[in-house]
Amino acid sequence: MNIETKQQQVEATMRLAPVIPVVIIDDARHAVPMARALVAGGIPAIEVTLRTPAALDAIRAIAAEVEGAVVGVGTVLTPKDFHAAEQAGARFAVSPGVSPNLLAAADDSALPLLPGAATASEAMTLLERGYRYLKFFPAVPAGGAKLLGAWASPLPQLRFCPTGGISLTSAPDFLALPNVFCVGGSWLTPNDKLKGGDWSGIEQLAREAALLKGVVA
Repeated sequence: MNIETKQQQVEATMRLAPVIPVVIIDDARHAVPMARALVAGGIPAIEVTLRTPAALDAIRAIAAEVEGAVVGVGTVLTPKDFHAAEQAGARFAVSPGVSPNLLAAADDSALPLLPGAATASEAMTLLERGYRYLKFFPAVPAGGAKLLGAWASPLPQLRFCPTGGISLTSAPDFLALPNVFCVGGSWLTPNDKLKGGDWSGIEQLAREAALLKGVVA
């Protein structure tokens, strides 16, 4: 699969909803009810991060059992991570940054990559490789909506999913930018609701996030 086809898949995923939840899951048994709650609330694209031993099992379960979910893998750091995510059934991969080895693994895989960039130089380097859809990370510490908005004119080919320090309150500032399709956020699946099995609470958070769609430029 060529880079352009994979870019089209990334764009389609970014356009599914205004927010992609960034999930840290400690118990794979929570994955399916959590994902069903998110989908029911209007948030189908879900990024499960490789920050816990349960992550790959959670991805497998969501991919196999949750209709309407588009499950991806986050915190992809190495080619090994990339291949494990693909085998688990992930539909997209997200990295906080990039390395030559990770980009080579992405070239050799059918799994679309949303790579991270925090500077204009990093974004330009990825653009040279054919990547038009990027994760801006860490969004708030790196400069926030003002920095990302400043890139819109000199880098009009690029569209972003800013992630890192974003909340329901601050998300509209990013979503109003012309070069932003969606944001990533961890507030939709807080640890207390995951551990407590509060799936209706997660569904409500998803519904609130889905309503942000109206502010997208």
